[in-house]
Amino acid sequence: MNTKKIIGRIEECERLNEVLEADSAQLVIVYGRRRVGKTYLINQYFENKFAFKVTGAYMQPKAVQIKNFIQELSRKTKQKYEQPTDWYDVFELIRNYIEDLPEDEKQVFFFDELPWMDTNKSDFLPAFEWFWNDYASTKDNVVFIVCGSATSWMVEHISHNKGGLFNRQTCRLYLKPFTLAEVEQYLLNKNFIWSRYDIAECYMIMGGIPYYLSLLKKNLSLSQNIDALFFKDKGELWDEFEHLYATLFSNSDVYVKIVELLSKKRSGLTRQEIIESGAFQSNGSLSKILNNLVDSGFIRINAFYGKKKKEIRYQLCDYYTAFYLYFIRDNYGKDEHFWTNSIDNPSKRAWTGLTFEQVCKDHVYQIKKALGVSGVLSEESVWQIKGGIDENGTAQKGAQIDLLIERRDRVINICEIKYSQNEYEIDKSYDMELRNKIERFRRETNNKNSLQLTLITTYGLKRNMYSNIASNQVILDDLFE
Repeated sequence: MNTKKIIGRIEECERLNEVLEADSAQLVIVYGRRRVGKTYLINQYFENKFAFKVTGAYMQPKAVQIKNFIQELSRKTKQKYEQPTDWYDVFELIRNYIEDLPEDEKQVFFFDELPWMDTNKSDFLPAFEWFWNDYASTKDNVVFIVCGSATSWMVEHISHNKGGLFNRQTCRLYLKPFTLAEVEQYLLNKNFIWSRYDIAECYMIMGGIPYYLSLLKKNLSLSQNIDALFFKDKGELWDEFEHLYATLFSNSDVYVKIVELLSKKRSGLTRQEIIESGAFQSNGSLSKILNNLVDSGFIRINAFYGKKKKEIRYQLCDYYTAFYLYFIRDNYGKDEHFWTNSIDNPSKRAWTGLTFEQVCKDHVYQIKKALGVSGVLSEESVWQIKGGIDENGTAQKGAQIDLLIERRDRVINICEIKYSQNEYEIDKSYDMELRNKIERFRRETNNKNSLQLTLITTYGLKRNMYSNIASNQVILDDLFE
């Protein structure tokens, strides 16, 4: 194994170590968002040394998939094979190949982009199930790694398989995007000298997706990089959005409609609100699409404090998708220096404020660590209430809390999230707004827990007569822990 070139992925490498040390056959599934580095992890960890490796071909028929498979097998064994007509015959050849391999060594097989091999009416999956259950699972020295970007297929057909592979996988690795700390480590390894402020803005655009980060050039500023990749004519990521969804979902247009709808409501929508938009019907198909988007990491379930499960909100959480819909789709081709020229653009300031909230939600562990409560169990949620007239006839403004961390020690951190280029200053008006918000939350929820106002900012609070309202502070540097 080799982990020298692997950024992060500590838990995943530890699990792979356990797989290699196991004294029984291992079926490992690796899945996660496209471009997140699944293939890179497996190739680097095993130093590209496999008993056999094959990659599925996108949108190719059964005959082509089998042809590619047999050609790879021929290269590995230095033998010529007659072209099989079905997958059962293919796996019979793999069985014969395994029989000739040394039994005192681990034999690692890597099937990359497995979902693409399972073409319509190909019987690939039943053949693989038969092969594993009838033979491979009995070979204690065999490790089969199956990988795919089509996360919904991997979850439905492998991880949650109700047929021949039910409860058969011995290890599941779901690769998440990099954290801020891992992005910083990646860039430092590439000799980038960027401030954490710039790295955070980069994260808001690309998320922690290794492939996107690999396209950055260290001789360009962040803004120049973004212009070159997204807004320059035929830049490397100008058409990424179309490929991203088309390669993951067979009916990608429906999935795109969902994320477009969610992009217009950054706090998220309930299932009922999605239905009321008029574009979707209330049926099992909608539930499956939402679940697939959650499993694939494009949307998240945004729990609403005090609400029942059926009132959960679905929130767009894929940074690239949100950036594309917010800026690229309507601006591509109009100005090749769009991002550089948007430094003081009000829409950019609004976007950074909203997206920084999402960055914080993706780094709750780091926030809790900064607060000294990383070992305390907690649940995260949001809260909001519409304006109206109370029982005394007094007009009440609407109120919203960006992030609530409800801890088992009966404390709730009410997190206010502010993104700014300097220390954030609380003035008299905002001080009053915060006090009213906290009191209204306590009253409306009948909350008996201890409430602590936590300000999460880029560079901290500027000390003044109002700054003591914050019980705790968390700054951008804390999110890089």
